[in-house]
Amino acid sequence: MTRVHVFARDHINTDEIIPARHLTTYDEAELAKFAMQDYDKDFVKRVKPGDLVVAGADFGCGSSREHAVWALRGAGVSAVIAPNFARIYYRNSINNGFLALECDGIVEAFQDGDDANLDLVAGTITNNRTGQSLTFVPVPQFALDVQKAGGWLEYMKEHDQAAVEAEQLDAHSTQAGHGHPGHSS
Repeated sequence: MTRVHVFARDHINTDEIIPARHLTTYDEAELAKFAMQDYDKDFVKRVKPGDLVVAGADFGCGSSREHAVWALRGAGVSAVIAPNFARIYYRNSINNGFLALECDGIVEAFQDGDDANLDLVAGTITNNRTGQSLTFVPVPQFALDVQKAGGWLEYMKEHDQAAVEAEQLDAHSTQAGHGHPGHSS
């Protein structure tokens, strides 16, 4: 089962997700020690791998730091679910292979500590205590592919290699080009 940690307030900013005074590293395990510290000092003691954060609207507003994603992921959070996200946080989540799921009514549907069932294929999250099920905005396949690869850089490495291999496979027709006979080497 997946435990839910509810931070119901709207506009939780990146300084609350990871305080600026702890931005001395990019190591996720180190950042995780301070995740949500200024909002809930005991969060890191309670969170377990695979847990979810449920939050109010405009989650991740403020500074455009990737550390906010890294700190939560480092703490074991598998996804953040909110009605909507600050644009830069949402993009940083995709780029880092982290799930930011948009779901209306999510804050009202859960209490802190509830167990949930998250089904990415069906696009639903179910509160196992109440049985209530909500549908979230489908995750674009592109974002799932980036997540599966482990982030944007890893995704691009895989696709750059595929492009290189495709060029090598198609080298003869490419060299002949646009109806010209080409030259033999």
